[in-house]
Amino acid sequence: MSRVSAKTRDDLPAELRPLWDKMTTYGAFENQAGVMAQRPPIFKHMWSLLVDLADEAVVSKRHLELGLVTVSLLNKCDYCVSHHAPKLAIQGVSQAGAERLLDYKDHPELDDVDKLVVEYAIAVTNNWDRTRDEIFNRLREHFSEAQIVELTWRIALCGAFNRFNDILQLEVEDGVPHREAAE
Repeated sequence: MSRVSAKTRDDLPAELRPLWDKMTTYGAFENQAGVMAQRPPIFKHMWSLLVDLADEAVVSKRHLELGLVTVSLLNKCDYCVSHHAPKLAIQGVSQAGAERLLDYKDHPELDDVDKLVVEYAIAVTNNWDRTRDEIFNRLREHFSEAQIVELTWRIALCGAFNRFNDILQLEVEDGVPHREAAE
């Protein structure tokens, strides 16, 4: 059970209810959004950002989900792995493939750009203070600067969500298959 109660759409001020409705098109994140709604500015700004980025889609869903699942595996966040691994499956990476993303170098379901995204997600999460220009040179071969900024932001933000979800012990929503972040 979550350490903080989740609010519902009806608990929000009227002006935030359309954002709640838009949030539900992003996925079944009602528990996370409901806990964020304890502080309406957090709910408003986080979910406005996420739905705006999703609407613009400058980073492919495949590359985005590769980054999000990778950081969530590194941080062992069951909540995020449960939500994003199925989205990655829609992008062509099997459940078994998602579970072994951290072993990306010889991953049979990933092409070279996919492997670069996973490598970068690991760097953003674990080696941000030791990452050299070489990886950025490789990223620039495939991504615009706007895409690199968004990919970096989304990976880093997912790391923050991992911590938020885990410290508050958010439960995976009913209907979302629970997946454990592998050890």
